[in-house]
Amino acid sequence: MAFRRLLHTLRTYPTRSPLTLGYVCVLLLTHAWVGYGMSDEQSSSLLHHVSTNLTNLGDHPVTALLGSTLFFDGTLTDVASLEFPATFITLGLGVCGFLAWSERRWGALRAFAVFLVGHIGATLLTAAVIGLALRRGWYDDSVRNTLDYGISYGAQAVMAASTAALPRLARLPWAAFLLAWPLGGVDWSEPIPDFTTIGHLLAAALGFTLLLTHPERRFPRPTPAPLPSPGRP
Repeated sequence: MAFRRLLHTLRTYPTRSPLTLGYVCVLLLTHAWVGYGMSDEQSSSLLHHVSTNLTNLGDHPVTALLGSTLFFDGTLTDVASLEFPATFITLGLGVCGFLAWSERRWGALRAFAVFLVGHIGATLLTAAVIGLALRRGWYDDSVRNTLDYGISYGAQAVMAASTAALPRLARLPWAAFLLAWPLGGVDWSEPIPDFTTIGHLLAAALGFTLLLTHPERRFPRPTPAPLPSPGRP
C-alpha cells in the first residue's frame, strides 16, 4: 500500500503541484546554464549580481532578492562533498518535497507566499544582523560584497511551516532537525555564528511563526484522490 501510494504521488505530481514542478525545472536549467553554458567569468558576474549581500541590497534590492531565488548554491553530482547534504535538504526536501506538498495542501498562492516570506524576510533580517556585526567589529568588512544567493532560506521556512502537517510524534524531532542542521558547518571564528547559519535559523523561526499565525487546522487537508485499482489503466 505504501509503495502504491508513493507511485500515485509521483504520477500525480505534475497535476497536483504544477507550480513547484515548473520552479524545479527552472532551478535545474539555471544551474546547468551557469555551470556548463557560461564561461567562469560570466557565471561569476551573474551570480554576484543576484547575490543578496549588503552592497547589492543597497543598490538593486529587488533584482537581488528575486534573482537569487532562480539559482541554488550546491551540487547535484559530487555526493561525497560537504555541499551535497545541504543541497539534498534544501532542494530535495525543501523544494521538491515540502514545497510541492504545501502546494497540494494549501494551494500554490499560500505555499509560495511562505517560501518568499522565508527568503525575503530571513535575508533582510540577516542583513540587519550583518550591519550590527560590522559596527561591532564582529565581521570583516569584506562581508559587504560576499557571494550569497539561493533558495535555502525559503526552503527552510516552508519546511518549518509544514511541521504541524506531520504525524504528531514526528513534529518535535523534525523541528529539532531544522534548527540543528544549519549548525553542522557553523563558523565560530567570530563572537557570533557566520551569517548564513543565522539566516537559516531566522528562516526556520519565520516558518514556525507562520505556522502559529495560521494553524494547520485552518487549512484542512484536501481529501486525497482514491488510489486506482490494480486492474484499472
